[in-house]
Amino acid sequence: MGGAHIHGAVSGVTAGELSAPVSASAHQAPRGTDYARLSRLVRQAGLLDRRPGHYTWRITITVGLLVGGWAAFLLVGDSWWQLAVAVYLAVIFTQLGFLGHDAGHRQITRSRRVSYILGILLGNLGIGLSYGWWVNKHNRHHANPNTEGADPDIMMKALAMTASQASASSGLSRIIFRCQAYLFFPMLLGEAASLHVASIKALAERGGRGRRRPAEIVLLGLHIAGYLTIVFAVLSPARAIIFILVQQGLFGFYMGVSFAPNHKGMPILQPQDENDFLRRQVLTSRNVRGGWFTDLALGGLNYQIEHHLFPSMPRPSLSRSKALISDFCRQEGLPYCETSLVRSYAQALGYLNAVGRQATRTT
Repeated sequence: MGGAHIHGAVSGVTAGELSAPVSASAHQAPRGTDYARLSRLVRQAGLLDRRPGHYTWRITITVGLLVGGWAAFLLVGDSWWQLAVAVYLAVIFTQLGFLGHDAGHRQITRSRRVSYILGILLGNLGIGLSYGWWVNKHNRHHANPNTEGADPDIMMKALAMTASQASASSGLSRIIFRCQAYLFFPMLLGEAASLHVASIKALAERGGRGRRRPAEIVLLGLHIAGYLTIVFAVLSPARAIIFILVQQGLFGFYMGVSFAPNHKGMPILQPQDENDFLRRQVLTSRNVRGGWFTDLALGGLNYQIEHHLFPSMPRPSLSRSKALISDFCRQEGLPYCETSLVRSYAQALGYLNAVGRQATRTT
């Protein structure tokens, strides 16, 4: 299907079907037992066993690379060569974000406390994002993937993800929605700034995360103060501002292009959708083909189907689980969508363009 490898039949989504629910009647397998059977197979294969050794060396190397990046920043000094350091640090920040993502799903350890400590060190202190705010938002996404009115990842002001969003727009929003397929990648340059602002707002709200909130505030404050202090102490004001724009812009861009292939362009579900957990996760997720470099570059998010079915599965087990899960989906008549990275972006942009045309047709 245009480069996509799909087990089972999955029809293309047209502009008129953008917000239509996926029909549950197409799948006649007994409900409530399929996921349990798959879970048993996955557990018996040891795919949910934690991998502390793997994460110990991965965290150690990534943090070491972060320290090395800031050391290089100090050595280079007030020079335009700092733009190369900015690119490097954008990559390392994103890799730290992937590790924070794994901690949030308790892939690294089963301990809630240890996962939280790792999360705030990697997130709040390491890259300046509120771990607690992100976990809350991300868990709502996992519970309701691509579900209209429930998934925060499709309830954005900057993009219209459903025909109803586009058709209800007016003024500047309507103009942006019309062009959103062309604006999508440029918009990602502001993603890190948006996440920083959302993190600060979440921690500034009263009645936050109880006794854990002060630790998040302190660590986030340390990151912001330390980042700005070192950048403006070493660089001239003009170079400092350009360094921040490049480093943060590419950080947000890298995060955005890593998450974009996962669900954009896949079916949108209605809140009343009757599909069970197994089908909701598989029908709305897309895998990206590739080897070890793709796995590294995308932080394991290229195994989106496996990740959504088993969020706590350690990252190194995702590739091992793929054959088992894809075979199970084929046996159950479920579409298992997998495509290349380039094709996934083409599908996502095609979907955004189709939605944007709904705003164009509105009078």
